[in-house]
Amino acid sequence: MESGALGKTYEPGEVIVRQGEVGDCMFVIQSGRVEVVHTGDGREVQLAIRGEGDFFGEMSVFEREVRMATVRALDPVRVLTVDKKNLLKRFREDPSLAFRIVENMSHRIRELSERVASAGTTE
Repeated sequence: MESGALGKTYEPGEVIVRQGEVGDCMFVIQSGRVEVVHTGDGREVQLAIRGEGDFFGEMSVFEREVRMATVRALDPVRVLTVDKKNLLKRFREDPSLAFRIVENMSHRIRELSERVASAGTTE
């Protein structure tokens, strides 16, 4: 992992966050792509691919629980780490940022709900 002034760079295949670890920050993708995978019942399922401008790990900022998925670099990727203190500061500077994050989380919940519903109809 290479550190830089504008974030950290990860090489393809390198784990950024690991499922089951406790987290306290979120990440914003500055360049490259990552894959979000969940491991359960001895198999790994790709949940999403995120790219430049996307974020992940936001649940750990709001509740200090274990991470629900592993995120690994697909390409060389640069991510910016944002902790709760800095996120709250940004919310004060730009309240619309909080709305955009909630909007994005809502969209992800809807996508997941649709996937669960369609999985239930194919069995």
